[in-house]
Amino acid sequence: MSRTAVRSLTQDTVEKAAKVAIRYQLSHWDALIVASALLADCDALYSEDLQHGQIFDDKLKVINPFLSE
Repeated sequence: MSRTAVRSLTQDTVEKAAKVAIRYQLSHWDALIVASALLADCDALYSEDLQHGQIFDDKLKVINPFLSE
């Protein structure tokens, strides 16, 4: 039993990433990560590189796993 769903890179992902990059002023690579998480209906994105607590599209929250709150 797998706990991870692997998704292919699609044209939808690239188009969503372009919109995310422009809206949130992200690099192409960070925008691809965010777009992939949004399209996969994730609620949380664990990253030390993005801004802790930032919320994308009123749904996806960035969590830095190395910060103690």
